[in-house]
Amino acid sequence: MPEQVHAFDELATRDGFNRSLRHFKFISRVIADFESRKNIADILSGCLADKTIEPRQVLPTLNAILVDKYHYSCRSHNLAEGFDAFDGLTSTVATWKAVDVVVVYFHPELGVVVVNPKNRDHWETVRALKKNELVTVFAGAFADTDGDKKYDAAISLLIALMEGGKAKTPPALLKGSFVFRKPAPVAVAAPAVPRAARKAARGRPAKAGAPPAIDYAAVAAAARASTLPIYPTAAQAAAPAAAPVAAAPAPAAAPAAPSGAAKRMTPMYSIPVTNELFHNGNVEAWKKIIQSYTTKYPGLEVYVFYEGERIHDINTLFKWGKVKHGSAIMIAIAGDDIKDVAKLQRYLKQGASHMFEAFLKAQVGAILNLF
Repeated sequence: MPEQVHAFDELATRDGFNRSLRHFKFISRVIADFESRKNIADILSGCLADKTIEPRQVLPTLNAILVDKYHYSCRSHNLAEGFDAFDGLTSTVATWKAVDVVVVYFHPELGVVVVNPKNRDHWETVRALKKNELVTVFAGAFADTDGDKKYDAAISLLIALMEGGKAKTPPALLKGSFVFRKPAPVAVAAPAVPRAARKAARGRPAKAGAPPAIDYAAVAAAARASTLPIYPTAAQAAAPAAAPVAAAPAPAAAPAAPSGAAKRMTPMYSIPVTNELFHNGNVEAWKKIIQSYTTKYPGLEVYVFYEGERIHDINTLFKWGKVKHGSAIMIAIAGDDIKDVAKLQRYLKQGASHMFEAFLKAQVGAILNLF
């Protein structure tokens, strides 16, 4: 059959073979973590965040492990209503100790987002579930999945909750050992002790001119006594840490493993139209501003929304009488290292005003150096 003839085409080249081999090895590692009863959304989100896998590996991994190997119940559903009340949903699903649950949301801008609904941090990537978009819900009990009806019941209840409904959790979902716990911080390996310090510890004199030995025991004790949280805020992470001992700086703390998908999206920001009309000049100014931003930050994307609809071509905003003075155009930025959002907003506000011409004075084809 034709499909059998081409089944191994991916393995016919070195790149294809190596890519497939890496995926097979990754699946083996995921299974090991999964069988220790770790939610697969937590596993995959961490791998996406540290870029050890590509987003296109997510769906094949979910199908291979949850559906084909462990026979989780699953159901796909197009949402009838939008939803963003994730605090209450997370609190409810966290009480379902009898089931392991995974949600895949097909985000209209970010693509596939895999969510552990018991992990509130994962919903930060989603921000809001949108009406008519697709979700797929998986429910099971890791290697002990046995086809019990409670898995289908959990799926039905979770879909109802994601559409804003309220339903009482059946007792069958409350008793079990599947309790969500935030992953422990990654252990930091102890720094290697320099040879001079090892000699000093054994009573041997160090060579002349060698730097003084560092008291690593004191450094470690100071690190343990640190009050810095495991997941510091952006302000805390940016603040310089006090040296624990005067003789030697403390080793840099390992960054916390990020949670959620590798790609995230900011909230939507409102850009008011202060020109009498958002006309062709404003459109061209916006195109140049966004081009300048994405040239400076090629890993970032700027999404434009108007009246709840994403605008894929900014030229469509130039329709006589459509976007008038006092209207608001919404923007959001997506990527994994988002920068200069305030500056982008400031330029776009100017581009939506009567001062838009400042962005049109460059030579034709030139990219503005705004960021």
